[in-house]
Amino acid sequence: MGLKSILESRRPGGTLGKVLLYEFLSAFCASVFILFYRVRVRGSKNVPATGPLLIAANHQSFLDPPLIGSFVRQRHLSFVARIGLFHFKPFAWLISALNSVPINDEAGDAGAIREILKRLREGHAVLIFPEGSRTEDGGQKPFKRGVALLMKRAKCPVVPAAVDGCFNAWGPDSIFPRLIGHRVAVTYGKPIPYEELEKDGAQAALDRIAREVNELRLQTRACMRKSSGNSYPPRGPGDRDGEGVPSTPC
Repeated sequence: MGLKSILESRRPGGTLGKVLLYEFLSAFCASVFILFYRVRVRGSKNVPATGPLLIAANHQSFLDPPLIGSFVRQRHLSFVARIGLFHFKPFAWLISALNSVPINDEAGDAGAIREILKRLREGHAVLIFPEGSRTEDGGQKPFKRGVALLMKRAKCPVVPAAVDGCFNAWGPDSIFPRLIGHRVAVTYGKPIPYEELEKDGAQAALDRIAREVNELRLQTRACMRKSSGNSYPPRGPGDRDGEGVPSTPC
């Protein structure tokens, strides 16, 4: 396989410099999660190595995008970020290097959907947070209805993913991430073909993705508790809807 083919497989349309920078920052972020947060990763090989793809995840904190992206080693992810995050130059440089695209909030969901569809046509894997914003209490919020339209127009597989522990490590009440005494985890579910999602309609597809993401989150939470002697994460609103969720091997 030639260099051009390798670059295209990792990041469609990417240059060698951008690919190497993403690889470096991804490895750095992974090291931080391993050293400071004792990260637990499950199912990363479920993410297809090529082809257009949506990864739909719950949103707990600013740690979520680098956590989800750093442990998908077979390809680079694209991230859609609010334009306000680009106002601070050093942070703007960082998230741009990690393949983020600014979306103007004033353009509404239509602007975001157009940009995501463009990247999918180019063969990217795009990480989205269907809740629309970070959770205020650690639980999962309802998914935005516009995501149903996005999935319908994207016509690509969707990988449900879940993070947990990030809310406690860097919640909305904290300016900076807490590096001591916290753990994080990420779980990637199996891809759901578009044909399987479309057969029951857009709203049913959205409900299914929301349900699967929440089940993954609660399973991830249970595994974190098991590995920490039932001490972390602390019990709270993030435990709601936990009854009846099937257990999974940790």
